[in-house]
Amino acid sequence: MKIVCDAYIPFLLEAVQSAWPQVDIYPLKPEEIDASSVQDADILVVRTRTKVDESLLRGSKVRLVCTATIGFDHIDTAYCEARGIRWTSCPGCNAQAVCDYIEESLIELKAAGTIGIVGVGHVGSLVAQMARRKGFRVLLNDPPKGIGVSLNEIARNSDIITFHVPLDQTTYHMCDEAFLSKCKPGALIINAARGGVVDEKALLHSGHPFVLDTWENEPDIDLDVLSHARLASMHIAGYSVEGKRNASQMCLDEIAKQFDLPKIDISGYRYAGITRSRKKSNEPWLAAITAQLKANPTAFESLRKSYPLRGE
Repeated sequence: MKIVCDAYIPFLLEAVQSAWPQVDIYPLKPEEIDASSVQDADILVVRTRTKVDESLLRGSKVRLVCTATIGFDHIDTAYCEARGIRWTSCPGCNAQAVCDYIEESLIELKAAGTIGIVGVGHVGSLVAQMARRKGFRVLLNDPPKGIGVSLNEIARNSDIITFHVPLDQTTYHMCDEAFLSKCKPGALIINAARGGVVDEKALLHSGHPFVLDTWENEPDIDLDVLSHARLASMHIAGYSVEGKRNASQMCLDEIAKQFDLPKIDISGYRYAGITRSRKKSNEPWLAAITAQLKANPTAFESLRKSYPLRGE
């Protein structure tokens, strides 16, 4: 049995090599994962940087695709399902890390007032709990779950609006010119969900202050948008040791289940190079990342790869 995996997914290689000697695992850089490299693979484990579609999978042996991420819009799920290829994502794996990122944004920008949370799933529910603890008035919007108020009410009544929805046809550019025109003057917009959720050109021209972790056209981000961001980062809101471990564990669990392999527990696996959490440090780490990215905007991808995972 053969696994081809993204080389930047921690713990995976060590776990497979130590517990599944009958399985061959080949870690590759995202740019190296192509049709030829996956031809004889049974399992593919990726992140958002790998587009999994017909051009990648056609003629391959792949029977299972795992993405070690919450989002899965980089997977052509219809193609996989039509060909009997099982796919799975890792919902909630880094929810606490993203919540920590939102909290840090609020701390560094000294934000206050009413926070509107769009999307009340794994991340949004944690953000709501955090915001209430910090004394914010909280408004929720999640029509699919039957939760909260309308988007119009979020726009009219929120001093901060943060998005935590998947990217699909219903959420693409949900924060657009029309939405922004209804927002309170000076309302802070935060997007740590998916790049396409926010129309960046409309956001730029709206005059609203904003924080962006996810971008349209990553890693080739809009430099004008970057220059006007109050805080900006390279899609690392969910980059915690715990979040990465959770994602790897969920992928390993799915592989074990689908291929009748013994389960692997990686809870004791350690990661070198962990940075201090906000609870242990008063350093404004998001401001430091923002300065680094603005000074080296074309290094978006390399900065992301070299980002030292933080503790939750």
